[in-house]
Amino acid sequence: MRFTKDHEWVELDGDVATVGITAYAAEQLGDVVFVELPDVGKALKPGDSMAVVESVKAASDVYAPIAGEVVAANADLPGTPEMVNQDPEKSAWIVKIKVADSAQIDALMDRPAYETYLDTL
Repeated sequence: MRFTKDHEWVELDGDVATVGITAYAAEQLGDVVFVELPDVGKALKPGDSMAVVESVKAASDVYAPIAGEVVAANADLPGTPEMVNQDPEKSAWIVKIKVADSAQIDALMDRPAYETYLDTL
């Protein structure tokens, strides 16, 4: 699993990356009440807003950590947005992206580097 400074996680399986928000991000948001997902087929560049997660505190964009095409969106999230709080780094994945350049994933932080980054916040 790899991480961004915007608190997204990426897990690669072949040429498809599963993307979600980190436990830290879910904790900072508080109780998630709504998730807006991108359409399958949407082309993404790193840094593009690809989804919105709304909590009782705020609405936050979720940014694409890598370039690629959305090949799946987690259809369970709109009906059960609380999954983001319950299991943010597993079952509450947001999208699956067909990876355009796997080197972009290698450039992201591993868990120890991400945890070190969190200590600076």
